[in-house]
Amino acid sequence: MESKINRAIAEAAARINAFSSECGAVAYPDRGLPDRSKVIEITERLRGVMFPGYFEAPSARNNVYASGYKLTKICEDLRLQLRRAFGADDESKQQTAEEALCGFVEALPEVQKLLATDAQALFDGDPAANSVTDVIFSYPGLFAITVYRLAHVLCLLKVPLIPRMMTEYAHSQTGIDINAGARIGSYFFIDHGTGVVIGETTVIGDNVKLYQGVTLGALSTRKGQLLSGTKRHPTLGSRITVYSGASILGGDTVIGDDCIIGANAFVTGSVPANTRVSVNSPELNFRENRPAVWENV
Repeated sequence: MESKINRAIAEAAARINAFSSECGAVAYPDRGLPDRSKVIEITERLRGVMFPGYFEAPSARNNVYASGYKLTKICEDLRLQLRRAFGADDESKQQTAEEALCGFVEALPEVQKLLATDAQALFDGDPAANSVTDVIFSYPGLFAITVYRLAHVLCLLKVPLIPRMMTEYAHSQTGIDINAGARIGSYFFIDHGTGVVIGETTVIGDNVKLYQGVTLGALSTRKGQLLSGTKRHPTLGSRITVYSGASILGGDTVIGDDCIIGANAFVTGSVPANTRVSVNSPELNFRENRPAVWENV
């Protein structure tokens, strides 16, 4: 029996290896790939840098030397992952990776300022929040927004692979899917969050609130890769609230400032500013609930 399974393993391994070499869809690329577990670890450490003292020992709180040391160690690890993403064997790509690393670090102070507005927006908008500390520690919306804002910087720097790895990690942890390419303003609010989808070419202004199940998506993706690089997702202005289950679709769709999009609305065209969009309430039927009759058998 042992020899039979060994033969089966050897045959399966040979066929898998042969197919992997021939099929471009599953063939390992010529360059190395970033380490997914290391990218996740770096993402978590960056959260600690953005919110000093929250995800680390209290002694490191508001200590410039500690922050500098943490960033130095993060950069050492991130440099390797960037080189793998760009192509470690190409010297010109290594220089590109180094420039991306510098650009990323330079952007971190502004990212932190944006995240402070997001945390404040979540606290101000949720009566169930006990404090901003509660929001930073516990809210999945802020978790997803934090990872998105970090990944967005790398996306702007045209880093391959890693931005998607970061946002998909947040997606797996929170159920919130924010593509790193989306452009999102300050004081961004996602409450509850499960099922929220924000597509790659979405543009969102300041002071926007989204509730669970909201989709900011493409109207159609039937053309597949032919649509790459085109504006496929909607544009939302500022001071907009989109309630649970609403879908706003299409690259030509623009939602003006100060709008409210009601729960379960399906919007595929532009909406002028200061407009409330709602779905007519379905008719409810009520009838007497008869007690169940249980028979002895």
